[in-house]
Amino acid sequence: VQLQASGGGLGQAGGSLRLSCTVSGRTSDAAGLGWFRQTPGTEREFVAATSWSGIPTYYEDSVKGRFTISRDSAKSTVYLEMNNLKPEDTAVYYCAAASSGSLIYAWAYTWWGQGTLVTVSS
Repeated sequence: VQLQASGGGLGQAGGSLRLSCTVSGRTSDAAGLGWFRQTPGTEREFVAATSWSGIPTYYEDSVKGRFTISRDSAKSTVYLEMNNLKPEDTAVYYCAAASSGSLIYAWAYTWWGQGTLVTVSS
């Protein structure tokens, strides 16, 4: 399974950005899809997760109501719609795929994309 993330860039506080992650290879191995983020010197943090069916969805508390994870199975793509951005959302965002396990934990994910930088200015 290979993952390619895109869509990062510079956003303004209160604004929106959408991240995309295209999944290729043995996509049927990827039962769960997630987004994580990381800032320098910190652990990779869970942001959101779902399955190819789109149910269920999971969110980290600080992004609930602002971020939405979705997927397009036909395009083998998972999205992260980020609204009402805050400067503390600044991070490198990674998409990942898991074959099983609890989707809110990084250890459950086997395959990772390369990361895309999101910078939110105040």
